Amino acid sequence: MDVCVNRKKEITGASFTLHPMSDDFARIIKESLNKTDTSNVWMETDDVTTTIRGDVVHVFDVTQAIVYYAAQTGQHISFHVTYSYGCPGDSEADTYLGANDTPTNVNNIKVDKQYAAAKFSLYPLKNESYMDVIYQQIELMKEYVDVTPVHYATKLEGDLLRIFTGLEKVFTTTIHQGSTHTVMTADFSVNSPSHE
Repeated sequence: MDVCVNRKKEITGASFTLHPMSDDFARIIKESLNKTDTSNVWMETDDVTTTIRGDVVHVFDVTQAIVYYAAQTGQHISFHVTYSYGCPGDSEADTYLGANDTPTNVNNIKVDKQYAAAKFSLYPLKNESYMDVIYQQIELMKEYVDVTPVHYATKLEGDLLRIFTGLEKVFTTTIHQGSTHTVMTADFSVNSPSHE
């Protein structure tokens, strides 16, 4: 059964903040946003966060590219993102949907390995067996990167692009298994001195 029964429920959104640990943070943020092809998502930046909305494939493609380009500066980067699908309070406004299913940034990203650490939390709302769903998705994540249980989240370590690939798979699998309102948060640390 297709859970995407109307246009409203197809909308995936993400709200994120990028924090370069550098005096040159404004330039790094702006350049990361400018290098990223955002033509397949609706985007708005305010003084707190940037919000993007569109098809799930493009929302993940854009957030991945922004972190990747910021990390290429060599500066310590912190990134926080909340993904949401099927929010009952959502609207059909401010979104691009159905353009295509091909991510536009992935071909421009070099395959160089970029170590990252992250923590993620998954919330399959309106699901009585939510803990079973969460545990299944944590197991799925182990196919992509190293996984460690921590309080209130799951820690991920490995290649930055593999982390994003796994998170997108976890998110879409949760949706396709029937979670009509799915939320996932993730915090990234890239180029941290503590990684050395």
